Amino acid sequence: MIVTFEEAKNWLRVDFSDDDALITTLINAAEEYLKNATGTTFDATNYLAKIFCMTLIADWYENREMIGKATDQTRPIIQSILTQLTYSYGGDSDESGTV
Repeated sequence: MIVTFEEAKNWLRVDFSDDDALITTLINAAEEYLKNATGTTFDATNYLAKIFCMTLIADWYENREMIGKATDQTRPIIQSILTQLTYSYGGDSDESGTV
């Protein structure tokens, strides 16, 4: 696990429980997205992977009405971090994201 539920709620500044199931789904989806995009399994010790997931979770949470709509817009910071993670670890790493 890269991001804990508590970390995600703090990052989102959510202090109510109505969206707990959604936040859990977004955490799992962000981590799976990162693994699928890079071919690497990361854990919480890789801070760049953590920031990537938390940024992606926030983007999806704050823009959930856009999910599923045809759009080519990716926040530049998300694409930049993903590129670094992809090329820095090359898909042949262990759980920590280190080669």
